[in-house]
Amino acid sequence: MTQEQRRIILIKMLIAEDRQYSDIEIPQDMDEQKVLLRSLMNVRPTDTAPEGFLQIQDEYLRQAISEKGITDCLDIPAVSDKGWLKNVSLWKGDITLLKCDAIANACNSGMLGCFQPMHLCIDNAIHTFAGIQLRIEMGRIMRAQGHEEPTGQAKITPGYNLPAKHILHTVGPIVNGIPSEYDHAMLRSCYMSCLSLAALHNLESVAFCCISTGVFGFPKKPAAETAVKAVMDYMNENRETSIKQVIFNVFNEQDEHIYREILHEKTAL
Repeated sequence: MTQEQRRIILIKMLIAEDRQYSDIEIPQDMDEQKVLLRSLMNVRPTDTAPEGFLQIQDEYLRQAISEKGITDCLDIPAVSDKGWLKNVSLWKGDITLLKCDAIANACNSGMLGCFQPMHLCIDNAIHTFAGIQLRIEMGRIMRAQGHEEPTGQAKITPGYNLPAKHILHTVGPIVNGIPSEYDHAMLRSCYMSCLSLAALHNLESVAFCCISTGVFGFPKKPAAETAVKAVMDYMNENRETSIKQVIFNVFNEQDEHIYREILHEKTAL
């Protein structure tokens, strides 16, 4: 079965799930089909998957990810060969293409993903390429919990169709203006909670996105300073941890420059 055939089948199955989509016509253009499929996946509730859907979806997503190109965390060099920095890497790229033990997902307190079709947040991307199993699993977890996720804590799930084996879901602080000491403490808690949870599961490599710096409004440089300090403290205070590599993942040149500058200062100490 070709990718186009899989894509058409998946779109038809998702349309058939909800009568409000019954008048949607499947476009002929490949890129428009991809947008439609992703949009339908983005708004799908936590219901059980239709029979036969997951096998086709998994084949589709894994081939799509493979075609984009997977980066193995073992191929990303350490920042330094000294101290805790020998366990730290900086990588600019798409976190959904990173092969490691766990990637961090910056979530909202509902923990079910972003329900805005094609939204550019990392939560949307991770849910899209992990597959609908992720929202189904998070729905189960959140129903059992019975309340929204507090800021600064973390949950772990499989990575499903992602190259990463696991996903660490954490809710960062929402900031309006200059972050307070409490905001910094909650952001620090996100990193500490993720690292502690990863170690609890004997994971060796963890990749962090820039938590809270998108629509949650945490200024980029203070957020990066808090992130680096949290990782530094964790690695120095937990010498027997299973974690061997922490990757700071950035998606643009501005964030890359900020992290390089901060990590360079730490290297010089």
